[in-house]
Formats: sequence, C-alpha cells, structure tokens
Amino acid sequence: MTARATFGAELRRLRTSAGLSLAELAGRVHYSKGYLSKVETGLAAPNSTLAALCEAEFGTPGALAALVPAETGKRRTRPDVRPSGLPPVTADFTGRDAESQTVREILESDGGVCVISGMGGAGKTALAVRCAYRLEASFADGSLFLDLRGTSDEPVTPADAHDRLLRILEVPADRIPADPDDRAALFRTCLRGRSFLLVLDNAGSTGQVRPLLPAEPKCRVVITSRSRLPALDEAEHVSLGVLPSASAAALVAALTGAPPDAALRIADRCGRLPLAIRIAAARLRAHPAWDVAELERRLADETRRLGELDDGERSLAAAFRLSVRQLEQPEARLFGLLALHPGVDFDVTAAQALGSLDAVAAERLLDRLHQAYLLTQPELGRYGFHDLVRVFAASDVPGEDALRRLADFSVATAERADRALSGPRYRPEVTYPPGLPDVEFPDQDSAIAWFRAEWPNLVALCRRTGESERCWQLAFFLRGFFYLTKLWDPWIATHRWARAAAEAVGNRWAAATTTANLGIAYVDRGDLDEASRCYRQALREYREIGDRHGEATALAHAAWAEHYRGNHEQALRDLRSAADFYALTGNRRSGAITTRGVALVLTALGRPAEAARLVEETLAVFEELGLELDVVMGLNCLGWARFRAGDHPGAESAYREAATRAETCGSTHEAARAHLGLGNAAAAQGIADEAATQWERAEATHPDLDPVTVGEAAARAEFR
Repeated sequence: MTARATFGAELRRLRTSAGLSLAELAGRVHYSKGYLSKVETGLAAPNSTLAALCEAEFGTPGALAALVPAETGKRRTRPDVRPSGLPPVTADFTGRDAESQTVREILESDGGVCVISGMGGAGKTALAVRCAYRLEASFADGSLFLDLRGTSDEPVTPADAHDRLLRILEVPADRIPADPDDRAALFRTCLRGRSFLLVLDNAGSTGQVRPLLPAEPKCRVVITSRSRLPALDEAEHVSLGVLPSASAAALVAALTGAPPDAALRIADRCGRLPLAIRIAAARLRAHPAWDVAELERRLADETRRLGELDDGERSLAAAFRLSVRQLEQPEARLFGLLALHPGVDFDVTAAQALGSLDAVAAERLLDRLHQAYLLTQPELGRYGFHDLVRVFAASDVPGEDALRRLADFSVATAERADRALSGPRYRPEVTYPPGLPDVEFPDQDSAIAWFRAEWPNLVALCRRTGESERCWQLAFFLRGFFYLTKLWDPWIATHRWARAAAEAVGNRWAAATTTANLGIAYVDRGDLDEASRCYRQALREYREIGDRHGEATALAHAAWAEHYRGNHEQALRDLRSAADFYALTGNRRSGAITTRGVALVLTALGRPAEAARLVEETLAVFEELGLELDVVMGLNCLGWARFRAGDHPGAESAYREAATRAETCGSTHEAARAHLGLGNAAAAQGIADEAATQWERAEATHPDLDPVTVGEAAARAEFR
C-alpha cells in the first residue's frame, strides 16, 4: 500500500468512528468534499495542515501526522525557507463558526489585516491559530507566529519583534541592524514580493503592532488582543464574546462526559468562557474521586468559583489580572468600585457617583474599560460585567464610601423621578450631600424611562443598603412607579426590607408609612387579608405618634380592602371620614383620590348616577394638578359608573378616552381595564364582534385582571 493510501485509509477509519460523513468533515476542516474523497482513496496527496485539523476534530493527536507522505523533493525556486511556526491547534474546538468565516473572509480580501479581540479566556488565540492552519496552504512562503506578550511586565517591543521575525526568515544575526528603524526597513524588504501569513498573538496596543504590518499586499496578518485596538484603522475587527450556550455545553460534554443538563449548568457557571471550561475539566481529570456532580457543587458557590477555576498551571483570575495590569491607576480604581454596584448594569451617572467623578472623566474611563474587555456594553450608554469578571473585580475592594455615594445618588434621583411621575404627593424631607450627579426629568415620560431602566438596580441597591435610612427612602420613592407598572413582587420585597430598615434606625413614621404602602401592594394584587393586616398596623402606629395625616391615609386605604370584600357601607364611612380630613387640611390630591374611591363604592351600592357626578368633579382636580395616571383611573371609574347606570354610549366615551390616555402615561393595567369596559359596553348593546375585539385587546395588553379589584373584569364574566 502506498503512503497516500495508508493516510487515506486511516482518515476514513477515524472519520467513520467519529460518525461523520465526508460532507460534515469538509464543513469542519474547510477542505472540499471532493478533495477529501480523493485523499481517502489515495488519488490526492494529503498535507500536514489537513492532518493537524483532522486530528483536532477526532481528538487523536499524532495519528495522521506520522502518515503524511514525505516530500517528493521538487526543486524550490526560492532559496529561502518556508517557515510554519504555528502552535498546535486546540483539541475539541467548539463553536465560533460565524467568527471563523468572518476571519477567513477578511484574510482572503485585499490587504487583509484582522484583529480578533476579546476578554481573557475567550479563546482568541485558539481561533486565530485554527483559521491560520486552514489558510496556511494559500501562502506560498509560509506562516510566522509571534507572541507579543502584550499583557506581561516585559512586552515584546517592535524592535525585538523585528529581530525575532528576521531570524525566523534566516537573516544572519550579523546582518540584523541595531537601529529599530533599520530593522523595520529590512523586515519590509524581506517580505517584498512574498506571500506570508503573520499571526501576532497577545498584542497590547496599536503602537506595538503597527510597525510589524507588512507593506507587501500578498501578505496577511491576524492579531489577537485583549484590547479592541480601535486606532488600528487598517484592520477589520472581530469581537469575540462568550460561547453560545449550546456550544459551551457541547465543549463541557466533550471534555468531561457530563450529561446535557449538567453540561449546560457547568458551562453557565464557567461564564461560557473556553478557558474556564477547560480549567474546570482539567480539575475533574486531576481528581479521580470527583464526579460531574462534585464539580458542579464546587462551582456553585460564586464566592469560591474563581478559586476553583485554577488547575495549577492555568488560572482564570490570573487571566483577568493580566488585563487589569494594562490599566492606568484611575481606570483600575473605577474598575474595582464599579463591582460594588449591585445591579446587572449601570449608566454613566452611576459610575460618576461611585467614583466621585465628573461626567467627562467617568465616560472616558468607562470607554477604556470597555475597550479592554473588562466591561460589557449591553446597550448605548449602559455598561455591565461578565459575571466572573465582577467576582474578580470585587475580590478586594474597600468601598463603603463609594457605596454610600451610590445610595445617596440613587435616592436623590429616584425622588426627582417620582416628583415628575407622581406629582405633588406628600414626601418626607430628605437631605443629600453636595456634589452628586444631577439627573433632570423634564416630563413624566423621561421619569418613566429612567425607572424602567433602573428599577432592577434600585431594588438590588435597596437590599444592599440594609438597615439604613437610604433603604426605606429608596423604597418610598419607588412606590409610584411600582403602582403604575404593577410590579408587585419587587414592590413587596423592597417594602419588607424598608420596614426592617426603618425599625432598625428607629424611624417610627417611616415604619408606619412603609407598612401602609406595603398594604397598597397587597390590596392591588388582591391579597386582602394581608393588606388589612398592614393597614391595621400602620393605623395603630400613626395614632401612637400622633400623625393625623397618616391616620387618615391608612383609614382610606383600609376602606378599599373593605370595599373589595363587599363591606361597602363601612368602606363608604371610612372614605368619607378621610375625605373630610383632606378637605380640612387642603390636601386636594389625596382628597380627589379618596372621592374617586367614594364613587366606586357608591356604584357598588347601586347609586351610579351620584358616583358619576363625583368622578367628574375629581377629573378637573387631576387635570389641574397634572396627574395623568389619576385622570386615566378617573375616566375608567366614570365609564364604570355610567355602564352600571345603563348609559352605554356614555360609558364607551369615557373608556375610549381612558384607553388613549393610558397608553400615553404607560399604564397597561388601566389600558386593559378600559378595553374590558369597551367590550362590556359593546356586549350590552349586542355588538358581539366589537366586544370580542376589545376583550382580546384587554387580554393582550394586561392579561388576567382580577375580578375582585377590577369591576370590569367581573362584568366581563357576566357575558360568558
């Protein structure tokens, strides 16, 4: 059997054992199916590059390389060597198909210079080397590989790089000039008219790699870096993120034999970083007593995870540390402080508060951290951490002052946003230190947009601030947004923490008010028993501290729960008592809201015409005070009263206006209520198609409105 036939037979055997068709193998190694078929039948000569790629796919290092036929001894026309300094390809390479294709397209284009950038451990070098192997045969003069050690204490200088590259090209040492510029010129001369693929690994900066770029158009360059190298204008850039979930789990399974569910969990705990996954697999191999479940258990604790991702030779923390060493002191300081932020992402103003910076400095430092792949940018103006990078950044940060500044800033901004959103409701006087970033809200829409972006962070910060004044203050200023959006779970969670914080600092008013606001969340969600418990407690505490306003408010809130229970007469007495107090004290907002409640109770008592007149009076107050949500709720209340009075056209008119204005103020709950009401009015008039359309819109806008607290939902059930 010839050498070709021997190679081909072994290739076929390995391919068949791996369960791959010729077409599947061709797609993985990027050789044509026809060529591979000829190699297997001994009709085409294999090469070392094909052998290396196939060995990596099959996980059989050395099995094919030894069978590559010897060179036939054709006379080269060039007197120089054809170097191939590429390191071995990584076994079990998974995913990155799109990125591989992009790199290949860049290197096959005119003047192709490709920068592959990404965070430490993302697999930049593995991708670059794999692509280089697949393209190496296209370069007549071979490939050159050089580790620039850009993250080390002694990175390779351009002059040193030229010296090493010239030696690889077999330029005698005594012909290599001492002057850096002369070395660069000689390097360019040696490449003139030749076709090389250069792989410049681990570049630290644009200044380190630009002198190494060849002027020869037949040469191509791949650069890997932990920095995005945006100043390298002549390059095209491929940003390498973490592996997709499926690819990361496949890599875990290939390296550990873990079943699919466990592989996915391990991949997620490794942050879907190839280096972390390989280290975890190495740890498992090094401990025969471990199984996959033990590896999972060890990776489950986030605080210990970085320590577990260290196999003695490779360490994920060390990889991150190399990236941080590239930073200047202000960048490194902010990097650590940002890890104190408890939310999933943050904006420039939060960074200002944490770092005590002005806006320009904060934006500049954030941009530098993003360029270094130490921060992600999920959307314009917002930044975040990869989970494992956050753990690393927070490992040794004394940041009580920074966290206090963030809490001060967050409460101050939430108060401004709440003023724009909720209008002139009562707020406690809160003081703030000077120098906080100033965020303005010119209208309600801007306030809602800020709350929508920040509420998860504010909830996390509320929990983080613990037993402090800032905890209950933050919950207090979040309540209006939570009421608008019906985010009951975070509303209840923040107010439970806030109640504990108010008790811890001895603020009895804050404890009572937080408890009353917690009751609103419960009644809004339909948990009437828990709501009444909160109201009774708040009412008792307000009376103990002599707060008549708080007492009236708790009484009015408790009346809502009684109304929903069907105790309408008691609810009416308590609401009117509270309304009288508000009239006496000149509190028009609370008075109008309470009167709207009186109207709902009167409707339930069979007095809808009287209720409609009261609601019409409150609408004028809400309009005057600019309380758009209250206007919408009033219009729905008016529609409900008219519907119960049998005035279906009048109900329809009120509901239509409510539906339009609910969309403007961002209340899906009130919009759905309006559409339910429109459907009910249509059904009552025998217009079945319109009724069905409106009910469907209600369900799509805010499904499952509670018939206990939403009269329109109960009425809808009557038509079924």
